[in-house]
Amino acid sequence: MLAGVSVEYLTRLEQGRYRHPSPQVLAALAGPLRLTAAERAHLYRLTRASAGPCSALVTDPLRTVRPGLRALLDQLEPAAAMLANQVGDVLACTSGFRRLAGPTGMLDGDPPNLNRFVFTDPRAREVYPDWAHVADEQVAALKDGPPRPDFTDWLTAMAGDEFTERADRVPGLPRPHGLLRLHHPQAGPLRLAYEMMTLPGDNGLRLVVHLPADEATTEALLGLAPLRLVAQ
Repeated sequence: MLAGVSVEYLTRLEQGRYRHPSPQVLAALAGPLRLTAAERAHLYRLTRASAGPCSALVTDPLRTVRPGLRALLDQLEPAAAMLANQVGDVLACTSGFRRLAGPTGMLDGDPPNLNRFVFTDPRAREVYPDWAHVADEQVAALKDGPPRPDFTDWLTAMAGDEFTERADRVPGLPRPHGLLRLHHPQAGPLRLAYEMMTLPGDNGLRLVVHLPADEATTEALLGLAPLRLVAQ
């Protein structure tokens, strides 16, 4: 009743007569069962394995960064800048971004993934005071390009309505610039202006640069930077 799934359908699942529930059904069942994020992921993997190879797969998102873009990141130091592919994997970043994002948990995982953090990590709602707006922008960026059915199915199973409602409502038009509020566990409240540039020649790779939007944020970010030795 809580999941909104009929007794007949649930019985077929329990008896193994239906082995391919949709991600929406998995999400509906996971809520009342109080599954943890790890348990949801395990349940999703089990159903994908039983489904066999998926013919709807498209080309995998980019997983590597060419040397020229890495050199560009080096030139952006000490700004907080990163390169992410369409599904939100952080493929490379400056040390400034690592100092900013690392303590929040945003860079956990191999590779770190922005969508996974926003939709499945409870810390995200503490880090982002405007979590709903950030979630909308993540979905818009995810939809701005070729469909990634395996990844969106995984997010559906993990996040349920928090993701699917946005997938239906939010257009694939992420904002190329704006203001991001962040509650940093070490530096406190931050206001960051961001600029996002899509690199069409690199399979939809995005370069995102964060800059302090006020003096208080500038001072707080300086407190995160490591001490530098000055040659005499």
